[in-house]
Amino acid sequence: MFQDTRPAQLDAAAGTDAWAPFRIDHPGEVLAMLRRLRDGSVPVILNAPAGAAVTTTLWTLDDRRSHLGFSVPGNEAALEVLVDGDEAVAVAYLDHVKLQFDLDDLVLVHGARDRVLRTAWPVVLYRFQRRDSYRVRTLERHAPTARLRHPAIAEMSLALRVLDVSSGGCAILVPGDVPPLEPGLTLHAVRIELDGDTRFVASLLLHHVTSIPNADRGVRIGCEWTGLDAAAARALQRYIDQTQKRRRLLALD
Repeated sequence: MFQDTRPAQLDAAAGTDAWAPFRIDHPGEVLAMLRRLRDGSVPVILNAPAGAAVTTTLWTLDDRRSHLGFSVPGNEAALEVLVDGDEAVAVAYLDHVKLQFDLDDLVLVHGARDRVLRTAWPVVLYRFQRRDSYRVRTLERHAPTARLRHPAIAEMSLALRVLDVSSGGCAILVPGDVPPLEPGLTLHAVRIELDGDTRFVASLLLHHVTSIPNADRGVRIGCEWTGLDAAAARALQRYIDQTQKRRRLLALD
């Protein structure tokens, strides 16, 4: 749904706040994202409501006058449709993240040597993470935990620290005083508690074991989600996006 150049149909969730986890509306963060698009000459696809689309790059940012300036593409017919429609939806990719934002008040400005497609400044951006592509370090203050019974010792209950997560898996910290968990083993009915709003049950296929420099701390085990149902997958994706957003806001402070 979010892995092509077409905009996501956000109005499908009208009347709900379903898209809130993906929304960027902090002015500093919006400006930072737009600067990355401009400085990296990232291709931006402008989609008209009628279906026409042109590929361009963000050329200028004028946050004082609340204007953006895009380079004028060679597709004159599609450009005319965009300007006549006076609105468009912009789609671009930064690494594995899809950015989408609405543009209004489209005006073709003729300069001495160049032409610029000027638009109003977007106050809201949306970012959609491609699946299986990005891993976030969990927020320690929420004490993210994986709760399970040791597969070899049924009476041993474990509460293991979740170090990071992605839509494809997670990493857990196994203390040095816990009997080893071997790679290739599948842990069933693991209760994952990432924060107060993100809790689900999943199976974990154990993969890579990495020693931690301080031997007393144990090992880090990389795990793959298996049997993750649709509700858990949605909750996990919301957590990933919210955690990324919180870390970016902390970086701006």
